[in-house]
Amino acid sequence: MLWDIFCRVIDNFGDLGVCWRLSADLAARGQCVRLWVDDGAALQWMAPGAVEGDWPGVQVLPWEQSCLAQTLQSLPPADVWIEAFGCDIPLPFVAHRVIAGDKRPAWINLEYLSAEHYVERSHGLASPIMSGPAKGWTKSFFYPGFTPKTGGLLREPDLMERMAQAAPAPERARFLAALGLPWQGERLVSLFCYEPAMLKNLLLHLADLPTPTRLLVTAGRATAAVRALMGDQTERGNLRLSFLPGLTQLDFDRLLWHADVNFVRGEDSVLRALWAGKPFVWQVYAQDDGAHGAKLEAFLDRMEFSPALRQLHQAWNGLLPGSEADAALASRQPQALAQWQAEVLAARSRLLKMDDLASQLVAFVRNKR
Repeated sequence: MLWDIFCRVIDNFGDLGVCWRLSADLAARGQCVRLWVDDGAALQWMAPGAVEGDWPGVQVLPWEQSCLAQTLQSLPPADVWIEAFGCDIPLPFVAHRVIAGDKRPAWINLEYLSAEHYVERSHGLASPIMSGPAKGWTKSFFYPGFTPKTGGLLREPDLMERMAQAAPAPERARFLAALGLPWQGERLVSLFCYEPAMLKNLLLHLADLPTPTRLLVTAGRATAAVRALMGDQTERGNLRLSFLPGLTQLDFDRLLWHADVNFVRGEDSVLRALWAGKPFVWQVYAQDDGAHGAKLEAFLDRMEFSPALRQLHQAWNGLLPGSEADAALASRQPQALAQWQAEVLAARSRLLKMDDLASQLVAFVRNKR
C-alpha cells in the first residue's frame, strides 16, 4: 500500500524521529511511504540519505508542496493518510482528493505514546469529520501503547536478531572505536536528557563511585547541560566524560545496546532503551500542568518496577524532595545493576509478546479497506 505520513517538527525532533522510524519500518515490510515534513533538516544526521531519496521505499517531501496543485496532480493517490500527533493534513491536499473522486483513504490520527488507561478506551475510535472539504469522512484514532488493547510499540521485526549479533565484546569495542572513544574498560553510561535538576548529583555520584565510569553524553541539550556544570573538564574523580557527535538512529540504538546504563528522554528513546534490555532511567517531557507526573507513574505501573527503581525515575524527573531524591540516586549502587536489569528484561519479555505498531497499523488499515 501507499502511505502518506504527515509530520510537524514541534520540539527536540522527537516527532520526526518517531515518524521516520515508522516510515522506515513500513518500507522494510514492503510498504511505500511518502513522508511529508515541515523541517527535515534533522534527517541529515538522523537518517543520512533519506532527504536525497536514497532510502528504499520512503520518499521525503517538503510539507509546503502538499499544498501545490502541480505537485498534487502528479502524485498517485495514497491508500493511507496518517496525521502524526494531531498535526492537521493541509486542506488543499484533502480537497484535491475529494474533488478527484478517488477512493477514500484510511485516515489515521496517530497519537503520542502513553501507558495511561485512557489509551485503551480511545484506541481505534472513529472521529467523524464535521466540516471542510472532507465533511462526512471519518478518521480513526490510533494509540501506541503497552497492552494488547492498544496499537502496540514501534519495533522492527529483526531488532532482537540485530541486537544479538552486536552483543559480543569485540562488537562493543569496534563500535566505541568508530566513535573515537578512548574506552579502557570503564563502566559505560549513556546520557540523553533535557536539563534534569538531579544532573549535578548524578555527576558527583558517578565521580565518587569506586568503579571508573565513562559518561557518553549525546549531542545537543545533554551536552549543553553537562558543560554548564563541568565547563571544559572531562574528568572528575572516577568519572570520565565523552561528548558524542550527532548520531544516526541506528548508531543511537547501538549506543544503548553497548552501554551498561542508559539515561534517556522522550518517546522514541525510552522504547529503544527498553528493547536494549539494559538498566535505564526515563526523563519524561515536563509539562506546565504537571501531567508528566501521571504519565510517568502509569509507565512505571506497566513496567512493574520495584519501589527503588520507581523512586529513581521519580527523582530524575524532579518529582521527589531533594533528600529523598539523593537517597534514590545513591540506592542504585553497582551491585544493584543486576536486579535493575532483571526488571527491565522482565518488562521487555512481556511486551515482546504483543504485535508491534507497524504490524497492527497494516492490519488495521487492511480491515478498514
